[in-house]
Amino acid sequence: MPQRIQRKRSVGWRAGNAIIVDRSSRYGNPWRIIDDHILLHPDSITQRFGSPAEARAAASKHYRAWLHGEGPDTWQTGRKVFSRTRVITDLWRLKDRDLACTCPLPEGGQPDHCHASILLEFAAHPERLAQ
Repeated sequence: MPQRIQRKRSVGWRAGNAIIVDRSSRYGNPWRIIDDHILLHPDSITQRFGSPAEARAAASKHYRAWLHGEGPDTWQTGRKVFSRTRVITDLWRLKDRDLACTCPLPEGGQPDHCHASILLEFAAHPERLAQ
């Protein structure tokens, strides 16, 4: 069963057979966490949360809603363009693959508030994105 692994930026770390889906990839989440508890929206609005977990939960919630059609098809942040159409069109590439993102892994029994977990779900069940 495919799983999410935490991408490390340390010397020698390799993703193995996992596909990297962090912000540097076509699958990246346009909503970004800064200073552990501030959500930076792709339109540059910031939103403070009481904990990093709350900020990550909000970022993944926005990503899920965006994939379901909420908001514009593309977001541009700096030179990076995030395209909903491209993510959805390329979901087939993620089917049955482990996904690597820089988000911390959840503690045992806690929900996984990372957009990679959403991608794992939709890659396995693309019909859930039907609008």
